[in-house]
Amino acid sequence: MSAATASNAAAVAASSSEGSLLAVIGDEDTVTGFLLAGIGNLDARRKSNFLIVKPDTSRREMEDAFKDFTTREDVAVVLIAQFVANEIRYLVNEYAEPIPAVLEIPSPDHPYDPSADSILNRVKHLLGAGNDGL
Repeated sequence: MSAATASNAAAVAASSSEGSLLAVIGDEDTVTGFLLAGIGNLDARRKSNFLIVKPDTSRREMEDAFKDFTTREDVAVVLIAQFVANEIRYLVNEYAEPIPAVLEIPSPDHPYDPSADSILNRVKHLLGAGNDGL
């Protein structure tokens, strides 16, 4: 299967009539806010579409959640708090699939740093913009 065909298949799966999910990895306040907005989901195997990262959450748990969310067919967008993305930066940087899209978001205790956002840096590179571009 070509890359274009795989991307088209992923796009069709993401827009299926059953709907697609947002997945969230972040601190308790951020995840709770998204859950209150209605994004929470448990599948038949009791797997959720979110991970609350606490001070005692291991890097392995963050890695596993990221890998799980980016390989699930029912997830269209993975929102990840930037401080978590920084902990698993090598995984976030190597992820290059269009669906699910991975977006870094700020959290209450960690300000957003655009220079650390790998997706924003890819867009700048593709557009040929310098550091003052986007």
